[in-house]
Amino acid sequence: MLRKTITAVALGTTLFAVAPATVAQSKSTITMSGSTSVAPLARELAKGYLKAFPNTVRFKLLEGGSDVGINDVSRGRVTIGNSSRDPQQSDPGGLAFNRIARDGVCIVTHPDNPIQNLSEEQIQQIFTGRVRNWSDVPGARVSGTIDLNVRTQASGTQDAFQQIFMGGPNGPRVATSASQKASNGLVQSAIRANKNAIGYVDFKFTAGTNAVSYKGVACTLRNAKAGTYPGVRSFWMVTRGKPKGATAKFIKWIRTDSRAKTIINTNWVA
Repeated sequence: MLRKTITAVALGTTLFAVAPATVAQSKSTITMSGSTSVAPLARELAKGYLKAFPNTVRFKLLEGGSDVGINDVSRGRVTIGNSSRDPQQSDPGGLAFNRIARDGVCIVTHPDNPIQNLSEEQIQQIFTGRVRNWSDVPGARVSGTIDLNVRTQASGTQDAFQQIFMGGPNGPRVATSASQKASNGLVQSAIRANKNAIGYVDFKFTAGTNAVSYKGVACTLRNAKAGTYPGVRSFWMVTRGKPKGATAKFIKWIRTDSRAKTIINTNWVA
């Protein structure tokens, strides 16, 4: 899968700007790829780390999906693979999954179709295609065909959706007619543009959509922190074996430093 470079990181007064070659050569570089859900948090943590420890390391951040990040780190292409899904038996051996935060997945609709609440059964009926028209969904404000928007198989958010809403790996599968998107942002854009659309996104990507309550609990950061919202999953930074060197220091800072906790708790769950 083609990976999209979203951030090139170096040190200096302006974060993520290219540093002079003579300076850059003396610094370690931490490269990351993977989850589009983890990427916004990874970016903020990198900025926070550079602020706390200036002129010590450079970062390069790419996306591509959780499976891409895990595959990249297993092959030594990056030092950290960002993943928004849990470890799986099919993952390459020798990897260490380092949990850094928790986050939630929201079912979202267009603002003109402000569905208030969906049960697990209703979500499964909609996303498997057993219910295909909004007129058959209680509380819908639109009519017509339900347009499904989902993530690709490489996505950790897709895996989390299957685990949380669809009954796990042995549960029902999303209809093959669903439109697959390569990132949370693309799902968000699709929902904003189509009154008949429904999809699922990370907490960070609900702006401009209607976040639907799940099992009677609103999909909010506050409820996730309180432990009441059932759609919560973990964020991981995956390494080849135990983290070493600059990578180990960065991950340890994330997991133990109060400044990192403050960053995480702003829009995620520590």
